[in-house]
Amino acid sequence: MNRRTLFLGASALAALAACGDSSKFLSYSGPQVTQIQVFKGKRMMYLLHGDTVLESYKISLGGDPIGPKHFEGDGKTPEGLYYINRRNPNSAYYLSIGISYPNPQQVAYAAAQGKKAGGDIFLHGRDGKNKGRGRDWTAGCIAVKDKEIREIYAMVRENTPIFIFP
Repeated sequence: MNRRTLFLGASALAALAACGDSSKFLSYSGPQVTQIQVFKGKRMMYLLHGDTVLESYKISLGGDPIGPKHFEGDGKTPEGLYYINRRNPNSAYYLSIGISYPNPQQVAYAAAQGKKAGGDIFLHGRDGKNKGRGRDWTAGCIAVKDKEIREIYAMVRENTPIFIFP
């Protein structure tokens, strides 16, 4: 293979890679989201600026949503105050935003029971393939539709508090 063919092939691959799904990344210039409130019993999540609700979403939760998360694999969604602590643009669930579960007290409680507290709790989309899986299907995460996680991903910043209520 000559250099010209190699160069043209590499250029074409680079151009194709640059044409990825840029539509999943939206821009947002509205009011800052100052907190997120999740109401597990109502299956609702609200993005707020102060006391003003900016957006609301129907949510799916862990497969066993009643009660707080204590252990890895219990299928429960945590309850309490946490913070958004990371962003994953390459999530297996379209886009995802990390929640700071577990806190040190939760780790200590699980360890005292001879178990792990778990982790990797996210607010994420469905990635198409999880449509129709029922009301609560995650391993403890909070899920919304893919079009909704695009909005949330654009609006929410790291260190935003997230209150998860029963």
